Amino acid sequence: MNSAVTQAAAPLPGTGLAADAGHVEHSNALIKPGYDRRLTNEDLAPLKKQTWGQYNIFAFWMSDVHSVGGYITAGSLFSLGLSSWQVLVSLLVGIVIVQFFCNLVAKPSQLTGTPYPVICRASFGVLGANVPAVIRGLIAVAWYGIQTYLASSAFMLLALHFFPHLAPYADVKLHGFVGLSALGWVAFMTMWVLQAFVFWHGMEAIRRFIDWAGPAVYVVMAALCGWLVWKAGWQNIDMNLGGLKFQGWEALPVMLSAIALVVSYFSGPMLNFGDFSRYAKSFNAVKKGNFWGLPVNFLFFSLLSVITSAATLPVFGELITDPVHTVARIDSTTAVVLGALTFMIATIGINIVPTSCRRPSTSPTARPARSAGAPAA
Repeated sequence: MNSAVTQAAAPLPGTGLAADAGHVEHSNALIKPGYDRRLTNEDLAPLKKQTWGQYNIFAFWMSDVHSVGGYITAGSLFSLGLSSWQVLVSLLVGIVIVQFFCNLVAKPSQLTGTPYPVICRASFGVLGANVPAVIRGLIAVAWYGIQTYLASSAFMLLALHFFPHLAPYADVKLHGFVGLSALGWVAFMTMWVLQAFVFWHGMEAIRRFIDWAGPAVYVVMAALCGWLVWKAGWQNIDMNLGGLKFQGWEALPVMLSAIALVVSYFSGPMLNFGDFSRYAKSFNAVKKGNFWGLPVNFLFFSLLSVITSAATLPVFGELITDPVHTVARIDSTTAVVLGALTFMIATIGINIVPTSCRRPSTSPTARPARSAGAPAA
């Protein structure tokens, strides 16, 4: 793999990057004089230093799991009509599959210090690597939009809590455009700008953000879960959210669907994982971070999510699977503000993870990047 990647990025006669040496002298990119400027830039070149440890990888996965989408996904598995142990088995099998492939994706990038687009050149060729790069870029656009929309609902909650007179502008029928209210558009664009602000400050800013964002979400989620359990009483909480519908062999197809859902949910960050594993000090650190961040972290967060959702039934009289709506039902300004801000931060974190791969790309006309990556291929 090392030789294949090196050969793909080999310099061509008369196309060196010597003129850009001053620009990259103080960066972490190892761009040697003579590298082909059409195939090399700061984002694609090997790294001089790899500094991430297992905690950084662990925090990476925490930021990916801890979001409104992750909360709803985990809770929805418990409403498929399976027993709790069947859901847990499905979760475990699915997340172990994800862990296995993440380790495979991580190794070449960690060993060479190069991102996913460069590793693709070994399999697809220099020009052919544009195909997977463009595909994942299109997926990133959809992912970014969906997660930003989910985060904007928390922003709207805050706005309506402090400015209730804005309620008419949150009504799609009164003030709507292409399915989103006027206030919804303001919230969406505000969240878009906040996330772009983090993206544009580079990978080090992203690392610092995800290092604290994941644990912070855990603290608030645990507090919310504890409060709901205290209000409901443990004996009144039923973990089978959708009731038991499938038993014996009838449950097998549903369990396979649950496993597929887990794998598909993580498919985006799993594909892009090389863009982050390249920063790890060693492959051993990557494997340890993946172990704690995937099976251990995901199973614990799933249990936390389903207990929180299940407790809403005895507390509020209805099952609420969206954590933003749960927070909105709490009669406390402090709790609403803290909860809404937490889920906004959580969703910014998950958007950073799969869409912050550095700006470009495998294009034969790529030039040295001047800024750190916005969501792109």
